[in-house]
Amino acid sequence: MTKPPLKMHLVLITGMSGSGKSVALNALEDLGFYCVDNLPPELLMPLIKLERSYHASQLAVAMDVRSAGSLPLVPSQLAQLKAQGLQVDSIFLDASTETLMRRFSETRRRHPLSKTDTPDRSHDQHWGLAEAIELERELLSELRAGSHVIDTSIIRPTQLQGYVKSFINAPDDQLTLVFESFAFKRGVPNDADFVFDVRMLPNPHYEPGLRELTGCDAPVVEFLQQQADVKRMLDHIHAFLDHWLEAMVRNHRSYVTVAIGCTGGQHRSVYLVEQLNALFERRWSTLKRHRELAMR
Repeated sequence: MTKPPLKMHLVLITGMSGSGKSVALNALEDLGFYCVDNLPPELLMPLIKLERSYHASQLAVAMDVRSAGSLPLVPSQLAQLKAQGLQVDSIFLDASTETLMRRFSETRRRHPLSKTDTPDRSHDQHWGLAEAIELERELLSELRAGSHVIDTSIIRPTQLQGYVKSFINAPDDQLTLVFESFAFKRGVPNDADFVFDVRMLPNPHYEPGLRELTGCDAPVVEFLQQQADVKRMLDHIHAFLDHWLEAMVRNHRSYVTVAIGCTGGQHRSVYLVEQLNALFERRWSTLKRHRELAMR
């Protein structure tokens, strides 16, 4: 008796030029995905058909602004593939404009939109880098809105690979909920859907013996659990998310990132991410990230 074909898992990697798409593809290749870079959207459906005829089960495709003219096709293509029973995940890599400009300057590469042909600009007019980046954001905005966003502004390539692998290995669920701790002094993550500032809470940094520890360590956990304001903050965030996540699912949201920020991203935000993840993992597919701890 012939076995039924395996359910295909398609991962779309897109995002800003210079944000790390090749690093993400390498991570997926490590997981056994067949990877295709810079695929024109017009070829996505034929490629899927071909790979399914070979009984392939894991396919990763990268698309970028070089296919801007046909990128509007992609959301409907992904919806069609989901209706056919494929598991479809979309990852959008982002970074701050300042970071992208620095990366292009360091590599001496030209942005793909630094020269373009539009009705109000001559074909040979060179655009400024900042202007090209902002145009790219506009052209990719619809894809970003339907994707799981990862901000690569200050994370290392190994962190990005870890984020991608964790996301892909998460259970296939109606909603994937990401909790991320961060330090305000290093900037708010661009990938956050909700940002909660917890800098007003008691800070273990000023307690003897706790400064070098983190919100994952038992002495810090014990200290914060004794603080009434910390419990109150946890309860408020829990209640807010518990109320609104259902509405977001009804609005067809598949990915939600909740960022919790404190001064150094080491104690309070880490503790709250750990607690919130434990509360919500009973109901949703959850991931947790500690941006600053991974940089230590």
